[in-house]
Amino acid sequence: MKPITVDGGKGTVELDAGGVLNLVWKQGTVLEADDVHAAMAKVNEIADGAEYPMLIDISNTQSVTPQAKSVFSVKCAASRIALLGSSRINWVIANFAMARRTLPCPTRFFTSRNEAMNWLLHASHP
Repeated sequence: MKPITVDGGKGTVELDAGGVLNLVWKQGTVLEADDVHAAMAKVNEIADGAEYPMLIDISNTQSVTPQAKSVFSVKCAASRIALLGSSRINWVIANFAMARRTLPCPTRFFTSRNEAMNWLLHASHP
């Protein structure tokens, strides 16, 4: 499927041929609560009642607001989430997003797309 732009225009979502949801945030994105809600709505729309593993590319993300962080504990159509980043800043953002929250599904941070995809598709536990 072709990537669909998330309301607000800060990212795109697609369900790839392998059955993985891909959420990619645009360069320099500052994630606000509305952005996360919009992305989750688009993910749920695409999933149409099913659950899929999801890769979220945060390598272009500049920061996440505390309000956006609070939305991460809300369940969406993701059965497990791999956060993909490329820098120390991404690692900080990922840990900020995951810290002290009860996440709705297993979630891990990766710097390798191949490792993230392997975990999404083949891991039997968090």
